[in-house]
Amino acid sequence: MTAQELQDLIGAGLPCTHLQVNGDGRHWYATLVSAEFEGKRLIQRHQRVYATLGNRMMTDEVHALSMRTYSPAEWDKMSAAEKAGQ
Repeated sequence: MTAQELQDLIGAGLPCTHLQVNGDGRHWYATLVSAEFEGKRLIQRHQRVYATLGNRMMTDEVHALSMRTYSPAEWDKMSAAEKAGQ
């Protein structure tokens, strides 16, 4: 699986305003921003992403996925803080 294929799979099942996936074919790193994360705990956010992948995590098609998940408000706040620090 390529990074683009994984990004497309997640994007098809979870509406994101920002979605970036990087990795080496087995170990993946994703940054996701979705309104669906608003008010959700971290575990709930990750479960939502895993749900979009279905059994691909169980069949080792996606071996490992590390995620940073944000609501749009959290993303905006983080982006503003980074810009202020420049």
